[in-house]
Amino acid sequence: MCKELQPTPDLRWILTHDGYSVMTESAVESRFALGNGFLGMRAARSVSRGPTWASWLGYIRWASWPRCYVAGLFDMPNTEPPVPALVPVADWSRVRVILDGEPLAARDGEMLYGTRTLDLRRGVLLSDWMHRMPGGVTFTGQELRLLSQADRTAGLQVLRFALDRDGVEVRLEASFGLAGLGMEPMRLERDLAAWRTEGTGKAVGMAGTATLSHNDEVAEAERPFPLRWVWRWRSVAGQAAVFARLVAVTRADRPEDDPAPRAAAALERSASLGWRAVLAAHEAAWAERWAMSDVVIEGDDDLQRALRFAIYHLTSAANPDDERVSIGARGLTGDAYFGHVFWDTEIYLLPFYTAVWPEAARALLMYRFNTLPGARENAVRMGYRGALYPWESADTGAETTPESVLGPNGAPVEILTGKMEHHISADVAYAVWHYWRATGDDAFLLQAGAEILLETARFWVSRAVLEADGRRHIRHVIGPDEYHEDVDDNAFTNVMARWTIARGLEVVALMQALWPEDAAALRASLALDDAELATWQAAISQIVDGRNSESGLYEQFAGFHELALLDVADYADHALPIDVVIGRERTRGSQVVKQADVVALMALLPEEFPGSSAETNFRHYEPRCAHGSSLSAAMHALVAARLGHAELALRDMRETASLDLDPDPNSAGGVRIAGLGGLWQAVVRGFGGLTLAGERLEIDPRLPPEWKSLSFRTRWRDRTVAIRITPEAVEVRLLAGERMEIGIRGAAMPLEEHKVLRASAA
Repeated sequence: MCKELQPTPDLRWILTHDGYSVMTESAVESRFALGNGFLGMRAARSVSRGPTWASWLGYIRWASWPRCYVAGLFDMPNTEPPVPALVPVADWSRVRVILDGEPLAARDGEMLYGTRTLDLRRGVLLSDWMHRMPGGVTFTGQELRLLSQADRTAGLQVLRFALDRDGVEVRLEASFGLAGLGMEPMRLERDLAAWRTEGTGKAVGMAGTATLSHNDEVAEAERPFPLRWVWRWRSVAGQAAVFARLVAVTRADRPEDDPAPRAAAALERSASLGWRAVLAAHEAAWAERWAMSDVVIEGDDDLQRALRFAIYHLTSAANPDDERVSIGARGLTGDAYFGHVFWDTEIYLLPFYTAVWPEAARALLMYRFNTLPGARENAVRMGYRGALYPWESADTGAETTPESVLGPNGAPVEILTGKMEHHISADVAYAVWHYWRATGDDAFLLQAGAEILLETARFWVSRAVLEADGRRHIRHVIGPDEYHEDVDDNAFTNVMARWTIARGLEVVALMQALWPEDAAALRASLALDDAELATWQAAISQIVDGRNSESGLYEQFAGFHELALLDVADYADHALPIDVVIGRERTRGSQVVKQADVVALMALLPEEFPGSSAETNFRHYEPRCAHGSSLSAAMHALVAARLGHAELALRDMRETASLDLDPDPNSAGGVRIAGLGGLWQAVVRGFGGLTLAGERLEIDPRLPPEWKSLSFRTRWRDRTVAIRITPEAVEVRLLAGERMEIGIRGAAMPLEEHKVLRASAA
């Protein structure tokens, strides 16, 4: 067997799945998906599956859901209501093997064994299987697939297989399956094709080359159609054939652009290297990423593997070279949510990228800057000023949340999140500010960040209406707890709005002090005068926040504490969400929370919970949360870890990890990438106590008793810092960058390059 087809031997770096079940196959395809931020591919079996073309499925189940995606390739499908969706491109990995006239298919004969392995360290999908045909011929195969981290246009597939009999007539067919589905063809040539979306005018170019060798000789392929290869030969028992395919994919966003020449050039680049060099470059790029992003836990192998799985998908989802796309709720691993972008990116993913891959974080924030015109239009459409980012976003900044959907009885159900879940404009501002604080990227602040902060602050001042009681109220909103819609003065929303306005004023003062010409130009372009800024200053103290001044307890929204008490623990054993079990109306009338709401506020703005109020709020809301969202448990784990509730934090971390690590059929729509980002935060920001937003890097660790150590790296203002925490000590090394000051449990200490700083962890 080729050494390239062997997985990393360390079991903490691999995930495996044995066998096949129609009930879990689509979930496995999500979990083991490949990606590089530009391209995504689900881990569907390339050999022994039939075509996927049937449309309506009323009472049968898909055996597989192969998909290949290109980030940012959106169009408007023929759906009601109409919403933009990611367009799948040609499935370039499928291979048909026909033996003595009979196609090799999983449904025929017997699969003697079959294992798929996701090699996290190398970023490759490996398959190893043996299949006995009805006629008795046994096929043994190994496969490697990847989407290159070194060249994001490139994909690679290597298949090695042998038969156990002489003289079998073998036919191998390789093509680009369902090429152009839902798109208009632009060109179709021998090794190259391009298609354009019908509505948005975007285009994709795809090029491919394939070779087959057996007995160390390269076989000549028949080329009956473009992007199709056919080989025929008679088998020699035990003699391996090796099939290798390289592909290149490019995207064009304007109707006048042709992506095909760039695809052809990208393919030539890879083909000139050869597949082994493409693989080596990809592995080197992954090694570079892991050197910065790996987190090592001594004392918990299960959570170690889960965390590496999370980091793998977080790394696979980002592309620092494309400022026109962001990361959808399921990344590029499945069809759920149509590829739409939510608050997940800024609140759950950006902390990871800011800490270990700030170039990717910057690109994601530039996506919000590039869609700022759409956010302004959203605000005007709803009667406000400034910028209201859409709850669901595709590529234009327009609100893509459907206004209604059809319920189980066929009646329309109004969707209010796009109309009322406005906290996303504060979430974007939060990510902008914390990225700048951690990186010191003044160019970003001046180019994009300040304008986002000012326009979101302006929105919140117009959204928080001054009423007769002399206070500003934000009415008719939905907070993170989506079980309760159309509420007034949601604490998360109001406090985040107040924080955003304060940051807007702070950035104005900062720019006027440091960059007065830039400040004057920006204020002039926004028509932002001193009178308006005075209104902002007054608004900060006028906004209602729902906090009890004596106890420090926040009321989640006005009237929440008047709702009926419900013991969420009574429903813990139900597989369905609690709102499905008890009904929507009873849920709305109860103190049951869908996901972290006030607890999320604690995670984002711990300074709003001084003294014992953090413990008070956590103890109040933790038992009321039903965790009806995959985002919730990780946020609870982060706060629990900071408060020293290690057992509770570990429980919530494992719940988060199990959502995508277990072959749950509900994962068929793609991995829940926000939960994976939350898992990283719970470990590094929770137990590790990492804070990057202050005047210095801070560490305030609280390791679980069973952990022997926790090690990770972070970037902070052009410096790279390695941190290792044990129950006894904190060790910090400045790997690159100028001398700095670091805070360990609040104590300031000097840190010099290449020297190890040791401090007590107590």
